Amino acid sequence: MAYINFNAFFALSALASLVSAAPVYMQKRIAQSIAESTAQWEQACLKAGGAGKCNPISQTAFTSLLAAGGNCDQQNAADSMVDLAKSLNNDPEMIRLAQLFVQQPRNAPDSLQVPYCQQAPKNAELTGLFHCQFAGSNFAKFSGDQTGNLPLGVSAVNPPGSCPAKKDGPVPDGVQLNTLVNDPGVGAANAGAGAKAGGATDDVANPPDVRLAGQGQGQSAAPPPPPAAAPPATAAPAANAKSFTLANGQDAIALNAKFSSLTATSPCNDGEQACVNGQFGQCVGGKFALTGCAGGTQCFALPLVNSRGTSITCSTAADAQARIAATGAA
Repeated sequence: MAYINFNAFFALSALASLVSAAPVYMQKRIAQSIAESTAQWEQACLKAGGAGKCNPISQTAFTSLLAAGGNCDQQNAADSMVDLAKSLNNDPEMIRLAQLFVQQPRNAPDSLQVPYCQQAPKNAELTGLFHCQFAGSNFAKFSGDQTGNLPLGVSAVNPPGSCPAKKDGPVPDGVQLNTLVNDPGVGAANAGAGAKAGGATDDVANPPDVRLAGQGQGQSAAPPPPPAAAPPATAAPAANAKSFTLANGQDAIALNAKFSSLTATSPCNDGEQACVNGQFGQCVGGKFALTGCAGGTQCFALPLVNSRGTSITCSTAADAQARIAATGAA
């Protein structure tokens, strides 16, 4: 007769359950060989005559890709790379490689998207450039404090995880961007970014249906009032206002009115983004996944300032109403 050791049986059963459930609790770590991100730049620097200045800047730069790095450490390092290139007769290869480096994805230990820097770069050569994400990232969530979920001056990252140098989508996990592309995409970045070296605006040349926004901890505040059935302009825009200013304000009012009726269970199409109960909502699997805004702010549709269209971003109710009122829309 066979005897069963029930203590061992239950122990093994429990272990098997933990193993089978592991994927639910374990998070994939997305990493890379960070030194490879600046190896080509360092060689170009040595060739240009940078000598002993090349390696320290290279090391500082590639360590900024570690998960512990601040949101702007990578951009600051790229600024240092460009500064040195400019001191070496504006070496174009060093500048090109610095432009690619600033778009290299950063390590993602929690498989979430890495937040973007919210400061303008020192050098104009880096204007409008921001890092790609790794393909294995969760494109419905960001890591950290949720305050840098859009590149500075950009109203949408489409497709998610892309960057100016790689417009077709994210970078394969662990791969260096400079092995995939040669063109940093500077022309397209400057055409579509509202950020300028030394300062920034909230605008970007996008069509009216722009939906991606910054995210953080949510607050509840009433959205700007919805338009009347036939919304007239009760206040004329400033004399020098652009031709699209009023229309942008009216579009923002209409979107906020539409968003006010949405809930987390409202039907949606995958990829659709909107404000839902004051939070940023992205449609995943036919329903909105919600992420709140930073303290004291909530999600609003706002009129663009320098081009036709609207953006969705986190702001205070007073600021949102002021921006809409400034367009002359009622």
